[in-house]
Amino acid sequence: MLTILGRSSSINVRKVLWACAELNIQYVREDWGDGFRSTHTAEFLALNPNALVPVIKDEDFVLWESNSIIRYLARAYRGETLYPAAPKKRAVIDQWIDWQASQLNPAWRYAVTALIRHSPAHPDPEKIADSVDSWSGQMSILNRQLENTEAYVAGSEFTLADIPIGLSVHRWFATPIERTAFPAVSAYYERLSLRPAFMAHGRNGLP
Repeated sequence: MLTILGRSSSINVRKVLWACAELNIQYVREDWGDGFRSTHTAEFLALNPNALVPVIKDEDFVLWESNSIIRYLARAYRGETLYPAAPKKRAVIDQWIDWQASQLNPAWRYAVTALIRHSPAHPDPEKIADSVDSWSGQMSILNRQLENTEAYVAGSEFTLADIPIGLSVHRWFATPIERTAFPAVSAYYERLSLRPAFMAHGRNGLP
């Protein structure tokens, strides 16, 4: 049985839960992180020295980093439809997963920390505005890609790339900011909302 360590409100844990739902993977989940068991205990640090969720345990195999976890799950649990073996198709999926981590996430980090998490260490309105501007710029890139595919991030079919990016798109709509209108992104959001797994773990009332 797969074990997932991490609180279900974490956006990175929700990536793993969504992937499991798409792949019909049975699992048990343990609450770790803010408000639950501390990730700074020796027990948890032995699993992930970064003290971050999620972590998975698949029998005697331990893995951390959410994007690495969803890739592993797709490979280990017959997820070829989400993560095909063909090198060029897989490379495009990987490209967008990596873009989400390296470009999209950093853009929204300050604004989300200030406006969703209400961090007293992030009070600067100019930095919030700069973060929103940067976020909008990254969303414009996504909008152009979705205009080209007219469906999902990596092409005409739902793939693993849509899990991290879909959660980021939900966060775009859930954050109290003045948003630029991106019609292709809005259509994509509604398209994802037809998937029960996204409604359970993405558009589920959590930012």
